[in-house]
Amino acid sequence: MQLITTTTALAEFCAAARAAPYVTVDTEFLRERTYYAQLCLLQMALPGPDGPTSGPAVLVDPLADGLSLDPFYELLRDESTVKVLHAARQDLEIFFIEGGVLPKPLFDTQVAAMVCGFGDQAGYETLVRKLAKAQVDKSSRFTDWSRRPLSDAQLKYALADVTHLRVVYEALDAKLQATGRAPWVVEELQTLSDPETYIQRPQEAWQRVRTRNDSGRFLAIVRELAAFRESYAQGRNVPRSRVYKDDALLELASVKPTAPEDLGRTRLLLREARKGEIANGILEAVARGMACDPEDFPKAQAGRENMQVNPALADLLRVLLKAKSDSTDVAAKLIASASDLDALAAGFRDVPALAGWRAEVFGTDALRLCRGEVGLAVKGGKVDVFGI
Repeated sequence: MQLITTTTALAEFCAAARAAPYVTVDTEFLRERTYYAQLCLLQMALPGPDGPTSGPAVLVDPLADGLSLDPFYELLRDESTVKVLHAARQDLEIFFIEGGVLPKPLFDTQVAAMVCGFGDQAGYETLVRKLAKAQVDKSSRFTDWSRRPLSDAQLKYALADVTHLRVVYEALDAKLQATGRAPWVVEELQTLSDPETYIQRPQEAWQRVRTRNDSGRFLAIVRELAAFRESYAQGRNVPRSRVYKDDALLELASVKPTAPEDLGRTRLLLREARKGEIANGILEAVARGMACDPEDFPKAQAGRENMQVNPALADLLRVLLKAKSDSTDVAAKLIASASDLDALAAGFRDVPALAGWRAEVFGTDALRLCRGEVGLAVKGGKVDVFGI
């Protein structure tokens, strides 16, 4: 077990990785007390000449004095080596925020597993058990990875997240090549590979706050309060909830405080937020929302909460989706969500299930079903689609 603590040693391993067909990557991090995740450990493994498990595997300590991750970020940019991760979303956010880079080409084994018949959001332990015929020890799952020194048991646990991943990757890749579905995975990974996925703009933060109040003035105040909270949290690297939670934000937008003493009467606001910088920021945000010109009011999300769903058609679409999922061995959740089916049954056509590989698997027949051009017939345990 090699623990890398110097830039020189990291550069040597990354040079070897750039000559390999792929490298498996995982991270250990903390983000409970910060806005941005704190990278605490980086794990990598390479295939070997005698099979996927015969290559080297290393742990990198990003908290080691003087260690630079620049060689690793250069590896992520090298398009000759596939970067393999499992459930990569949070790892990629760290790489983008800290290194300004997203790995290319990327392979996410969780996404690939959904395409290959392993169900919705297949866990790493499940894939290791089924494909690598091994067990993963999760006893160190709740480790504080920022504490040093790390024990041998913790390091062994972390390393297992990339050593078994080599076998998982090769098995899934072989299945994708055999079925011709590799382009489906590439299509699915476009969002993960898009920098926009990881950019949090304060003026857009209000869109993540759930409210049923679609009053323009109310939403203008929500927008300003959410923007202040996001900017404050980013600037001081603290969680949004440490500034104020969504329920407190909505209460503030309703009561519209104009003076510090008004904040003291807000039930849901943390004591620390009733004074100083946060209190001033709240009052200024409310004032901006109150002064907002009606022409500049944010528009409520063009949600589909009040859409007129045809319940019978929605049920038929669910049956069709189940049939298509079974026949293609692709996770139903990956093909279409429940809200997508309801949207289709309400007449909406701007849903992901009607584009790309999903249209081929499900969307084309779903539209035909909506138009009354096909019906469904049950034959034993199988559902068939027939023309009308």
